[in-house]
Amino acid sequence: MATAPAFAQSMEDLASDVPSDAQMLLESETLVYDNDSQTVTAVGGVQIDYAGNRLVAQRVEYDRKTQRLVASGDVEIINSDGTKINSEHIDITDDFADGFVNALRVETVDKTYFAAESAERMGGVLTTFHNGVYTACEPCEDKPDKPAIWRVKSQKIIWNSQKKTIRFQNSNFEFFGMPIAYLPVFEIADPTVKRKSGFLFPSISYKSDLGVGVGIPYYFALSPTYDLTVKGNYYSKQGFLGEAEWRQRFNNGQYNLKIAGIRQQDPGAFDANTENSGPSDKPNRFRGMMGTEGQFAINSRWDFGWNILLQTDKNFSRTYGIDGFEEYVHRSEVYLTGLNDRNYFDLRGMKFQIQEDILATDFRQRGRDEKQPWVLPSFDYAYIPDTPLAGGQLSFNVNARALSRDRIDQTFNTPYVPGSGVQRVRGIEGESGRLTAEAEWKRSFVTDGGMVFTPLLAFQADGNYVNASSGSLAAINEMANNRGTTDDMRSSFFRGMATLGLEWRWPILFSATGSSHVLEPMAQLFVRPNESYVGGLAVPNEDAQSFVFDASTLFERDKFSGYDRIEGGTRANVGFRYVSSYDNGWTTNAMFGQSYHLNGENSFAAPDLVNVGANSGLETDRSDYVGLVGLSSPNGISASLSGRFDEQTFEVRRSEVKLGYSGSPISLSARYAFIQAQPDYGFTEDRHEVSFGGSAQFAENWRVFGSGTYDLEKNVMVRNGIGFGYADECFTYLMTYSQTRDRDDKEVSQSIGFNISFRTLGDFGSATSNFIQ
Repeated sequence: MATAPAFAQSMEDLASDVPSDAQMLLESETLVYDNDSQTVTAVGGVQIDYAGNRLVAQRVEYDRKTQRLVASGDVEIINSDGTKINSEHIDITDDFADGFVNALRVETVDKTYFAAESAERMGGVLTTFHNGVYTACEPCEDKPDKPAIWRVKSQKIIWNSQKKTIRFQNSNFEFFGMPIAYLPVFEIADPTVKRKSGFLFPSISYKSDLGVGVGIPYYFALSPTYDLTVKGNYYSKQGFLGEAEWRQRFNNGQYNLKIAGIRQQDPGAFDANTENSGPSDKPNRFRGMMGTEGQFAINSRWDFGWNILLQTDKNFSRTYGIDGFEEYVHRSEVYLTGLNDRNYFDLRGMKFQIQEDILATDFRQRGRDEKQPWVLPSFDYAYIPDTPLAGGQLSFNVNARALSRDRIDQTFNTPYVPGSGVQRVRGIEGESGRLTAEAEWKRSFVTDGGMVFTPLLAFQADGNYVNASSGSLAAINEMANNRGTTDDMRSSFFRGMATLGLEWRWPILFSATGSSHVLEPMAQLFVRPNESYVGGLAVPNEDAQSFVFDASTLFERDKFSGYDRIEGGTRANVGFRYVSSYDNGWTTNAMFGQSYHLNGENSFAAPDLVNVGANSGLETDRSDYVGLVGLSSPNGISASLSGRFDEQTFEVRRSEVKLGYSGSPISLSARYAFIQAQPDYGFTEDRHEVSFGGSAQFAENWRVFGSGTYDLEKNVMVRNGIGFGYADECFTYLMTYSQTRDRDDKEVSQSIGFNISFRTLGDFGSATSNFIQ
């Protein structure tokens, strides 16, 4: 907790920070020396400047016998750090070690406030405030006597400058002027201390399968460079979960280590089909994790780091919301990266972990996702020479990967029914590797008429090796038979691809009254040989499985998303781009075009292990049409429409509509997405989904928000939630309620979260929120 410095702390600062040779400057209307009583009195507009500190008062009297300084009448002390102390009467010793003050008010630079009826300082260590008040809320300008949104009223506040603590005794916590909690005793760290051992604010949460959860953390400030936080969590349905996190900083980086574990009271509270269920004698009754993250700067150009998660089952960290490790797809990795001018280097080893609740076939394997590969390593290097070559830009790229998978990842013609025929092999069981090198040269020429011609030369080559298990080879052979193609998987092979390309653009600018427009017709021609080993199941596809043909990828030289597939054959891409802007602030943009396969083998019509080009819109000689149109306004309205349309019937194959408004006091967004069935790509049904979200502010600091996603094909609300919140300069409050439903069995999971944050005191509520505002 960071609080305002007390008056005594300010006095101590004066004493400790004053140089031995500091000079005092005194200004006043009248200065009276009384030799009989040995006093010096300054009266009228008194101002004392001393070592960067200033005291202003109507009257200041210094008693040389008692060595005390008494200031009265609108007294204000402004410390060198900007802290302001106001009172009607201050009585202190001349070394500022002891003192007494009435009707004290303190305002710090970070806008925290103390007030007290009186305060006294003893021995230069202890300062006691009597009937004190503390808050971090600024006083209302219109009604300065109005109670702060929150404040702590305490009978006694004791500040110990030696132990660096502030202790509140017999306190009431007031909210909007109403006492809501009585606190007999509590203690916080001195504001000068950035890190101090002690209890942190508790957290509270609710989830359907866990029940109500309460967590109480304790922080150990062991050293300026390392610390430890332990946290006990109790869930009403599952019992006690313990957490501990160690953090350590160095001059060149930092790392942390987190562990958590629970012995579940009721594993059967989870869905019967999940790996979290089962009788008490099953190994999943005890669940736990260990995770670590780190990053270190080797020098100004090189970074080394890691992010590693180990757990007893695939879904523990996500189920219990372990901070930093709860994402659905977690990538455990160790990496080394370098960046210097136009050089980029990235080397990493990876293991993908999908935190899903599907049972493993063997209890001993429940912490492992056998279908996800180990990538040891993945390597990327990019280099662009500073010196042009023949007036153009030359670039080099190198990519390498070696991976190993313990279990084949395959799907069948009838989903999840073994023996019905292998449809796709998304990942082979065994090992595979590839080393790819690519060079590209291009140069742009601009004609007098404004046309831009860009010739391009590129060459790519790679070497591959495959060591597939006998089960993988059998599955690949079965898939080949089902699809009427050949099984040509081999242990090693070499591929090459040369590309000769030419791009033509003609940006045309024309203006009208109150608007300007740019229309840019565009065409590309790429001449290439056929893709090596196309037409048979010969090449593992690990990094080019995700493929979407739309307006954003229309003018890509190679439309595959990774290196495992290489686009071959001669192809032309034709279309136009359009941008306009209006004097009233509106803007519009559009793109439309089509791709043509002119010669050779069409890589997108050729099957591979995942059928990546199937139903993509590029598998025919004339591709589907792709386009998008968008607009935006200065008042926050935005809209866009994109789609892919059949090249003959113009039937919609894929579309997305987005609408949005961002303004005050309302923000709204809506999205509709449609993807036609892609049976050869693993999706046997059309997909329709609508998502929406909104936020509205009412009054000055209050807002309400909500979001939802509805699957129109399954007729199920996949996710929905609502919440409201309050926020000002010293206090925030957030309350959320959300639901998630399984798309097939429509089982509902509910979550309630809230968070209360008092500036300088801390947060209370849910540690994390599963609801996206």
